[in-house]
Amino acid sequence: MTRMVHCKKLNKELPGMARPPYPGELGQKIYENISQEAWMSWLTQQTILINEYRLSMIDPKAQSFLREELEKFLFGDNYQMPEAFVPPKV
Repeated sequence: MTRMVHCKKLNKELPGMARPPYPGELGQKIYENISQEAWMSWLTQQTILINEYRLSMIDPKAQSFLREELEKFLFGDNYQMPEAFVPPKV
């Protein structure tokens, strides 16, 4: 049976994740409050951020930046895209 959560990002009841997607206390908070759908949206957003800011994932500052953006994206009210971001033409 699929575990359901009331997703704080999308504000509706949706299927949750099978396990915490991130380590520690933040991972548990995400697991309990964020749907699989919202998490997949974050993964897309994370890729945009890594590419836009040319982040190196071995750099602790980049890791810290992404963690802050993760919290803003999933739990904040008015998440903003990077200023210079231009969506790709389809």
